[in-house]
Amino acid sequence: MDTELPDEHRMVRETVRDFCETEIEPIAQEIEDEHRFPAEIFDQLADLDMMGVPVDEEYGGLGGDTLMYALVAEELGRVSGSIGLSYVAHTSLASKPLEQFGTRAQQERWLRPLAEGEHLGGWALTEPDSGSDASDMDTTAERDGDEWVLNGTKQFITNASEAGSILVKAVTEPDAGYDGISTFIVDPHEDDGFEVTTVWDKMGLNASPTCEIRLENVRLPEDRLLGEEGEGWTQTKQTLDGGRISIAALSTGLAQGAYEHAKEYSKEREQFGQPICEFDAVRDKIVDMHRKTERARLLTHRAARTYGKGEPVTRESALAKLDASEAAREVAEDAVQVLGGYGYTTDFAPQRFYRDAKLMEIGEGTSEIQHLVIGRELGL
Repeated sequence: MDTELPDEHRMVRETVRDFCETEIEPIAQEIEDEHRFPAEIFDQLADLDMMGVPVDEEYGGLGGDTLMYALVAEELGRVSGSIGLSYVAHTSLASKPLEQFGTRAQQERWLRPLAEGEHLGGWALTEPDSGSDASDMDTTAERDGDEWVLNGTKQFITNASEAGSILVKAVTEPDAGYDGISTFIVDPHEDDGFEVTTVWDKMGLNASPTCEIRLENVRLPEDRLLGEEGEGWTQTKQTLDGGRISIAALSTGLAQGAYEHAKEYSKEREQFGQPICEFDAVRDKIVDMHRKTERARLLTHRAARTYGKGEPVTRESALAKLDASEAAREVAEDAVQVLGGYGYTTDFAPQRFYRDAKLMEIGEGTSEIQHLVIGRELGL
């Protein structure tokens, strides 16, 4: 697979891999135990020019393609699901829509600080009473003179407590269905009425903040509308195509990390006078872990390349997300099994990969929704 990567892509991957192994891996369990968002890691990623990998250089990004970005997300997931999750939410959900749909003024004001790593971004779609039916939202934006007034609650919003800007979906025309949803740029620090009401304790990924936010009479000027009024759902579908590639890449990284830990342990751990990797049951399990990880990587890279060409990618991104997320969970579970009792302790990484991997089958559309999307793409 390496031979298929351009030299620039391999160089970026190696740079990030070295950083992950020296700076992130030693603290990965610590930040999880402490439920601490590691702001210093993202400052260092900004110094490496990695916070805007797929964003045009014109707006402070690296100017890389989607495949390069997927490689970075995979490397982060290989050592820390939490850092990887906050990174991909910042990039594919908060930054790319500003590049794709924003005005030049919006890109300078809101995209550049994200791409340069001045602060993180967030994206607020889900609500307490909406899950897979994300279009069923109660958050509203009403015109009042030359302002918009936002009211509502958003749930499970990654990075909201750390973000310098958040893209919020709201209903601007209640009777228009999908065509009545619009997107607004909210400044959590400057816009009165914005409040983070909960930072959730979770099964995993606790170094990445997942928040409930409340919008109470948040007044925004007209230039905070992203794109045109009523374009919010079309924007959302396009954003999710890229977001699913992000989760596929992150999932592939989680699977790779779990596989590597299990493989290394199996070669060092001896039972009955020989390394356990020499027993058929363990060897076969590790081979299957490798197979699933490689399959996930192939599907993810194919989707990333397709997206980068500007071709329709809904089927490819859903396939990659579905396969890679399930692979991550299966490989991480097998890694725990290979380590036995040690795999169940926090002294070893597989338990963290196992807990982190489960969200990959839920966020950005559940596995069930991916089956629905793929079925539609197949004409079923």
